[in-house]
Amino acid sequence: MGWSTEKTEAEAPGGGPEPAAAAVPAQGAVPAGAVVPARGGAQPPVALSPSRASDFMQCPLLYRFRVIDKLPEKPSPAATRGTVVHAVLERLFDAPAAQRTAVGARALVPVEWEKLLAKRPELAELFADDADGERLGQWLAEAEALVDRWFTLEDPTRLEPADRELYVETVLESGLRLRGFIDRVDVAPTGEVRLVDYKTGKAPRPQFAEGALFQMKFYALVVWRLRGVVPRRLQLVYLGNGEVLTYDPDERDLRGVERKLLALWEAIRQATETGEWRPRPTKLCGWCDHQAHCPEFGGTPPVYPLPVRAAADEPVGVPGGRRGRAAGQNGADRVDPSPSKES
Repeated sequence: MGWSTEKTEAEAPGGGPEPAAAAVPAQGAVPAGAVVPARGGAQPPVALSPSRASDFMQCPLLYRFRVIDKLPEKPSPAATRGTVVHAVLERLFDAPAAQRTAVGARALVPVEWEKLLAKRPELAELFADDADGERLGQWLAEAEALVDRWFTLEDPTRLEPADRELYVETVLESGLRLRGFIDRVDVAPTGEVRLVDYKTGKAPRPQFAEGALFQMKFYALVVWRLRGVVPRRLQLVYLGNGEVLTYDPDERDLRGVERKLLALWEAIRQATETGEWRPRPTKLCGWCDHQAHCPEFGGTPPVYPLPVRAAADEPVGVPGGRRGRAAGQNGADRVDPSPSKES
């Protein structure tokens, strides 16, 4: 399973993996919606992102390992390659339209890899036993091939993204905080909005398309709540096999997504309070980095730091505000590349 491939929340504007916990008054009263530190130093979840929502749906225990316990995960060549490719496709639009060529984009691959390595020196372990550089060369060539394929799917000389790597965050009327990073936002002269996400893997089979679109519907809901506009189109660009998956949502769709997320957050809240994070065995378990801690493999999870419950009738760890925000416009919110970018 390797590293989570979503951008880390520490990269969000303001930094830090989670908002700071509110201080508990000396009298012991807890303000409505306050984030209460868990016993043992851990904090309860405070927000939901597409990947963390998918984690919980896949396996609640995996969600706990990543969000509550924050167990380390080994860097993955595939996920790290995805980060490099995402960085190239972001940086490409810094150049004037006429200079956005496949040759120029391929030349950015080793540049973005070196930038990433400088920020995350631990990634050198991916090629620690590659003295002659042969595996690194092959890995970079594979990244270049993915970039090349993108040029067969979209024409960057005809695109002027309104935003790239846009961090979005909103708090629903229920109090649930949603946040994440959108790879690209296109806005037509007539005002229609298209959300685009790059995937360096292969497109799913048609029967699994709904699961793949969940992330994009999540983002569409956030954008709708922030800007009051339902995105006209959601687009997943699969560089692994050169397919493009599109979907045109409406308000009914997004209300359904909101209901699903509220139910999901309630399940997370209950698990947070009770400490009951059940494993859900699937074929994906074979790729999980946490088998040593999983009961399904004879492991033992870390001691659970049971959180103190927040104020009654409030979701655990969700601030009481009702405003949403989108950090930065026209690419101003771009963050440094990370090996945790969704791919």
